Amino acid sequence: MAASSSISMILASVFSILIFSTMQLYRTWFAASQLNTILGGYLGSWLFIFSLTALNNLESIALGDGFQAKFFPEVLFSLIGAVFACSMVHRVCATTCFIFSIIGLYFVNKISQRVHNMPAATEVFSKKKRK
Repeated sequence: MAASSSISMILASVFSILIFSTMQLYRTWFAASQLNTILGGYLGSWLFIFSLTALNNLESIALGDGFQAKFFPEVLFSLIGAVFACSMVHRVCATTCFIFSIIGLYFVNKISQRVHNMPAATEVFSKKKRK
């Protein structure tokens, strides 16, 4: 069941805040080992996805349902915010966040195209002339 734009914006905002605060509270744990640092980057990519979702839903509420997120400023703003949050934890965490976010953006775009780009109903015209 799909949520409305306002409910989705609230949920994505809450998850973004929870992920950011978790990363800041456990920053020493994320920086303790290489695997934890990579896990922090993965968690940062979820911060990117949720912040992009919240921002896009806010614009959808304010500007209408047909509004779509573009690379600049929505995607770039969310990506810079997530990488900055990860860079406060560890430098490698920021790098892995960038890589995982690009991969996540690819799959979100692929899912969005599958769901929202319905093939248009086209009429097939016959080349024969009617007499």
